[in-house]
Amino acid sequence: MQTPRAVIIGYGYAGRCFHSYLISITPGLILHGIASRDAPTRERIVSERGCRAYESLEQVLEDPDVDLVVLATPNGTHADMAIRALRAGKHVVTDKVMALTLAECDRMIAAARESGKLLSVFQNRRWDGDYLTVRWLLAEGRLGDVRWIEMAWQGFGALGGWRRSQAMGGGKLYGLGSHLIDQLVMLFPQAIESVYCRLHHDLPEMETESQAMVTIGFTGGATGICDTSCLAAISKPRVYACGTGGTFIKHGLDPQEAAMNAGDINAAVEDPRQYGRLHDGKVESIIPTLLGRWRGYYENIVDVLTHGADLAVTPVDVRRSIAVLDAAFRSADIGQVVQVNIPPVDAIRSTD
Repeated sequence: MQTPRAVIIGYGYAGRCFHSYLISITPGLILHGIASRDAPTRERIVSERGCRAYESLEQVLEDPDVDLVVLATPNGTHADMAIRALRAGKHVVTDKVMALTLAECDRMIAAARESGKLLSVFQNRRWDGDYLTVRWLLAEGRLGDVRWIEMAWQGFGALGGWRRSQAMGGGKLYGLGSHLIDQLVMLFPQAIESVYCRLHHDLPEMETESQAMVTIGFTGGATGICDTSCLAAISKPRVYACGTGGTFIKHGLDPQEAAMNAGDINAAVEDPRQYGRLHDGKVESIIPTLLGRWRGYYENIVDVLTHGADLAVTPVDVRRSIAVLDAAFRSADIGQVVQVNIPPVDAIRSTD
């Protein structure tokens, strides 16, 4: 096919700083336009990105020159917008979280299958250096049989804008937690048997939770924990992994976002003081963090559309994490563990 032309829906932080930037530096992908309902924002789009400014999703879907629609809109809009775009014959990338419920997720997957168009989710943190490092440690057997992984993303203070809204899918669990749960269910590819969630609502200016703890029980007894907070002035480690061969702990965040916001994601370099530590019960070793590469997400999208490559982030893969989130909110509502039967990665991929 010709060089794919992408249009982003929304020019908030995600559309402006993530998607438009990454698309603009991806060879073989054209930033054709960005849509915003706000006239002054459309003027900024033209001056800042040098592309066409659309007034609405409808206008984008009517344009035959548009190949790929990227949804950088509030979480609560993703399902309906994605389905409309797929039915209009467009490929779709939606920002995370893919959907607010498992039912929405399944509607999106069905629409993609019916249309024969690509549907993917911007799980860019599968290309975080710390996540890649944990995957490497597991592959090398440095942790032995891994039984317990905790992932935390914490901060101090209320969220702003639509991220305070429950209806729009705000809150850190849907936002950053969707990354952590995605990483956990990729690191533990086995079936999922149980989910327990505890939510706190301690900030009156937010409709969404102030703190969330999700515990995931995997077949064979492994445990994954996702911990997000707006009440943590002192953060937990980003990753804490325990296995029969040792324990790995790491603080700090991947440096790509800061480098990207400074104008050059390729300049991202982690401070060695943030490197993780691996202890085998006798000796502690410093583990340099592998280099992350967020731009790899859109490089894969190009390879899929132009060369028929395998999609790196498939909707059926992401469905496992949406099923966990769906169960987590049910668990929080009833105050009990929710028993689930979420198939392993291999079983899901074999039926895709």
